[in-house]
This record gives sequence, C-alpha cells and structure tokens, in this order.
Amino acid sequence: MHTKAKQTSEFIIATVAPIFNKNGYAATSLSDITKATGLTKGAIYGNFKNKEELAIAAFTMTVKNMLRRITEHQVLSDSPIEKLFLVTDFYRNYYNFSQELGGCPVLNLGVDAKHQNAALFKYVQYTIDKIQNNLASLIDNGKKSGEIQPEINSILYAKRLYTMITGAIFMTHTMEDNSYLLQTMDQIDTIIENDLKL
Repeated sequence: MHTKAKQTSEFIIATVAPIFNKNGYAATSLSDITKATGLTKGAIYGNFKNKEELAIAAFTMTVKNMLRRITEHQVLSDSPIEKLFLVTDFYRNYYNFSQELGGCPVLNLGVDAKHQNAALFKYVQYTIDKIQNNLASLIDNGKKSGEIQPEINSILYAKRLYTMITGAIFMTHTMEDNSYLLQTMDQIDTIIENDLKL
C-alpha cells in the first residue's frame, strides 16, 4: 500500500514526464508543472527538492516503461536471434508509441540535456549504455546457443544497430514519416540475417 506522499509523487512524475519530454528541461517551467498537476509550488517542492530531481525521476520512469515494453515484446521467443528480430519489430511501431510520451525520451533529453543539465545528461548516457549492453547480451547469448557467428564483436554490432535505430527515430519524428523507421528496421533485419546469423 502506497503512502499518500508516495502516491502524490508518482502522480506528479506521471503527469509531468510527457511535458519534460516534449518541452525539454530548460523550457519546462514551474508554472507548467503546477498547471498540469493542479498542485501548488509548495506541494511540488514538498515531494522533490528541485526541478532537476523531478526531471530525472520523470525521465527514469519514462525510460523504464519503454524498456519494459521492449522486454515484454521479446518474451514472445526464447531464441536470441528471434529476440533481435523482435527488437526491430518493436521499433516498427515506435513512432506511435513514442508520440504518446511526447517523443523519444532518449533522443529528446539527450539533445536537450547535453548543454543544459549535466546530471540529466548522465542519465541519458547511462540509458544508452544499458540499451546497447542489452543488445550485446542478446548477441552473446546467440553465439553461446550457436545461432550467431562466434567471431562477431557483440558490442560493436550492438552500437551499430542502436545508432541505426536512433537515426531512424530522429528522421521519423523530424519528417513525421514512419517510413524511415520501417525501412531501417528492414535493413537491420538484413544485417541480422546476413552478418550475424550462423
């Protein structure tokens, strides 16, 4: 059972997460936060010591939900190579999913926080590392199970694949055209099939 304070802080995080994601850290004002939540400045700062702490909590929650969705999608198969194909399958529908969040949190906050907020930027870098390491682990597991070429450099390919994914997300959102994601996921599937698969 959550305490009232815990429920309030979770409500604040869930309400302001899309605002931070859409507007960026610097452009999100305290009045934006109070207006969206219907709470006073005192109530906000009674739960978070400052805007930075709230922004980090909001980003962490958004990313956790996103990663959970990817993980749940991968449960559809036990095969490491099939799980890689399920990653591209997830990102084919990412445009609609990320629009609900106010855009891609990793991309939006990565660009926004780079010159605005060092602490928030560290969280973005940590998230990118985590995603890339998850991809590398899938490739490692595929090598162990005999599904993926043993000489493949797992982290190098993980970085390459995630760079392609991120570029496609940027272009899809910027041009408002999902074909960038669809075509790039097809390209990644070809790489998995031709370069990685044993």
